[in-house]
Amino acid sequence: MKIKIISDSTCDLSKELVARHNIRIVPLSISKGDESLKDGVEITPKEIFAYFESGAGMCRTSAINSVEYKEIWDEELQNCDAIIHFIISAEMSACMQNALVAAEDYDNVYLVDSRNLSTGMGHLVLDAAEMAEKSMDAKAIHEEIKRRIPLVDASFVIDTLTYLHKGGRCTGIQKFAASMLSLKPCIGVKDGKMGPGKKYRGKLSKALGDYVNDKLADKSTIDTRRLFITHTLDNNNLALAEAVKAQVAEIMNFDEIHITTAGSTVSCHCGPNTLGILFYRKQA
Repeated sequence: MKIKIISDSTCDLSKELVARHNIRIVPLSISKGDESLKDGVEITPKEIFAYFESGAGMCRTSAINSVEYKEIWDEELQNCDAIIHFIISAEMSACMQNALVAAEDYDNVYLVDSRNLSTGMGHLVLDAAEMAEKSMDAKAIHEEIKRRIPLVDASFVIDTLTYLHKGGRCTGIQKFAASMLSLKPCIGVKDGKMGPGKKYRGKLSKALGDYVNDKLADKSTIDTRRLFITHTLDNNNLALAEAVKAQVAEIMNFDEIHITTAGSTVSCHCGPNTLGILFYRKQA
């Protein structure tokens, strides 16, 4: 059985990993003023930040519609027997709702509500691609991926609450307090939703160091196959990603550590100089 793995662009996998595993990426649309631009194709995070900093307003993500999903699947099914398509959490976007409508006409398209975003979702996409390369049946892959969804540990440290505030996800008082106290909040994904976690004090470099120590403290629960360091760091802070990688490697021996740049979804909501480590927990 030939299986095609497809993911919405919110998985934030690097071009190298996408090419290596022959994964198709379907871009969400980004609204920038009156323009509708394809995520990662026609607009980049840097352009999103520049637009916001200019005072023109915030960019917004828009869901892929049902017609687009059908067009993509019809094209791919000319050369494969089944499709497994990964989608950002239904709690965060209408993508899944639209895909479910489109999928009513197919019995060989398997949808995965990742209950996640960014490389939290990327872990699942890569696992499915590796299973497909081992000639696993599409239904079996789908079932195994659903089992793994609750094991993903995804979180980010936010440098500024300005984007969350402008997007209506935190109050002005919270933003003011965080700024005054030099707090860097952690945003985690639980039950398919983004929610607040621990707040770290001090400069971003210190906050990230404390965050990594906290996330990797319970070593016995961590699956060491793969870890992503995913970020929206600007040029002045790029070295922080390598510093986090070195810190992770010192704490635990992961088989793979990948540094990836977050796409437009994380960028629109969390802003510049956001960084997270994303990995699996072991089955309890």
